Amino acid sequence: MNQDQPAPESGQDHDDSGMYVLRLYVAGASPNSTRAIVNIREICERHLSGNYKLQIIDVYQDKTLASREQLLALPLLVRERPYPEKKLVGDMSDTAKVLNGLGISPA
Repeated sequence: MNQDQPAPESGQDHDDSGMYVLRLYVAGASPNSTRAIVNIREICERHLSGNYKLQIIDVYQDKTLASREQLLALPLLVRERPYPEKKLVGDMSDTAKVLNGLGISPA
C-alpha cells in the first residue's frame, strides 16, 4: 500500500470539509494501474494542491480486499469526501472526465 498525503497547511485540520479524500484501488503494476497512479497524482497536484489526501491501495497486497470492498473493476478511484461518495473507473487519462466526476471545475 502506498500513500500520498500532502502535509496540511498550518492550522488546517485534515478533517476539514473542503479537503478531498480519495482512494485509488489498483491491481499491481499493470499498465492501467500505473497510468492511473501517474494521472491522478498529476490531477491532484494541479487542481487540488495542498487540499487532498490520496491513498493508493494495491488489491494484490490483500487478496480478500476486492470481494470485501465489492470492487468490480480496477483501477477504481473513490472520492470519500466531500460527500456524496463518487466512484470513477479507468486509468484517469481523461482529465476533464475525472474533474467532472470529482466535482472540480477546471482552472
